[in-house]
Amino acid sequence: MTGGRLGLRRPTTTVYGMLRLRTIGRKSGRERAVIVAYFEDGPNLVTMAMNGWDDAPPAWWLNLRAQPLATVVLPGRARRHVRAREAEDVERERLWAVFRTLENDGSDLDALAALRSRPTPVIVLEPVEATR
Repeated sequence: MTGGRLGLRRPTTTVYGMLRLRTIGRKSGRERAVIVAYFEDGPNLVTMAMNGWDDAPPAWWLNLRAQPLATVVLPGRARRHVRAREAEDVERERLWAVFRTLENDGSDLDALAALRSRPTPVIVLEPVEATR
């Protein structure tokens, strides 16, 4: 009925956006879709690989590690082909700091992340030409 637009929103300077991420299942080979929070970092889209605050990584991140090419659907139905990679070191810290500004005042973000046994991966979705 809504063409898949329900739940999607653009990010602002104080609130993260919501996009639909389409991956290929690492075991099934079938397309999978999930809605994730994101913000824009230049041409890139940035999200966190979390399954709530549970320790287990989300299936979509496991799928992207196996096959980093994916498609995102942005608010307004714009589609973009992307390649996923995990941010590391200084880049990860910079992007994590942006998420702090988007999550209330950020005070809960670090406390919630501390509940996990390992750091929450910060995922960069870089635009690419369509290959599939």
